[in-house]
Amino acid sequence: MQLIRNLDELPECFCHGTVSIGNFDGVHRGHARLVGRLVEVARQMQVSAVVFTFDPHPAQVLHPEMAPTPLGWTERNAELLDNMNVDALIAYPTDRAFLQLDARPFFEEIVRGRLKARAMVEGRNFFFGHDRAGTIDLLRQFCTQSGLRLEVVEPVVIGGAVVSSSRVRSLVCSGRVAEARSLLGRPYRIRGVVARGAGRGTSLGYPTANLERLDTLLPAEGIYAGRVEIEGNSYPSAVSIGPNPTFGEGNFKVEAYLIGYDGLLYDRTMELDFVDRLRDIEQFDSPDALVAQMQRDVAAVRRVVEQYE
Repeated sequence: MQLIRNLDELPECFCHGTVSIGNFDGVHRGHARLVGRLVEVARQMQVSAVVFTFDPHPAQVLHPEMAPTPLGWTERNAELLDNMNVDALIAYPTDRAFLQLDARPFFEEIVRGRLKARAMVEGRNFFFGHDRAGTIDLLRQFCTQSGLRLEVVEPVVIGGAVVSSSRVRSLVCSGRVAEARSLLGRPYRIRGVVARGAGRGTSLGYPTANLERLDTLLPAEGIYAGRVEIEGNSYPSAVSIGPNPTFGEGNFKVEAYLIGYDGLLYDRTMELDFVDRLRDIEQFDSPDALVAQMQRDVAAVRRVVEQYE
């Protein structure tokens, strides 16, 4: 799959294809159903399957103070969409001028003019154009007038509710990462750069990777079972999000103890999956009591990750 950030550099082989437009934040099961149909239609028509998304999210341009924290990043989305057999991901550099386009100019200039689309695949709650004035019914009208095929995909319902990015976000914020996993179809993932910490974990026998420069939504404070892939190997990981009250540290930190890993990770970008939440952050009476609990946590992490895999 090819990741494209500039429409002026769009190869001709990705024009005249099937197109799906949206934010695709988190690339959850609802997105997977839509993309699956996109690829099916593209193969039927013997054209390219193209996803058109926005980088950054439009809300970050129009209302940055209200913009949701992302559930992923462009390169991660590209990886996930590649696994779904999408041919190209266009991550359009969003700006105010682009977001001022009304529905008709957006359709004419982007869908017909730049992409030269032959078909579109969207969800029933699709909106487009300035102030989201373009509805799926209006898109159907435009497509009919222009001779484009339009497929409308029904949402995925799990647990009696529609799968959506906002629902995933709510679960992650409350620490319910196992439930978020069921909506995503995989564990929720964050990334950060490993920085030097106080070294207290090493002194306790549990050296941790301290993650900084995080650019995605973080789960609620707590202790989690996770996993990290390094150089082709997967390591179960005990993850702490929050302060360390046992040592009087109130700073919010993200730390991961990689079970079975023996090496240096400083200054490396690390991606971390959350499999389940184990417990709340607690204050212990002594370092020995903390170490005893960490031993129990590590054992629990092994069990949880092994069961998942």
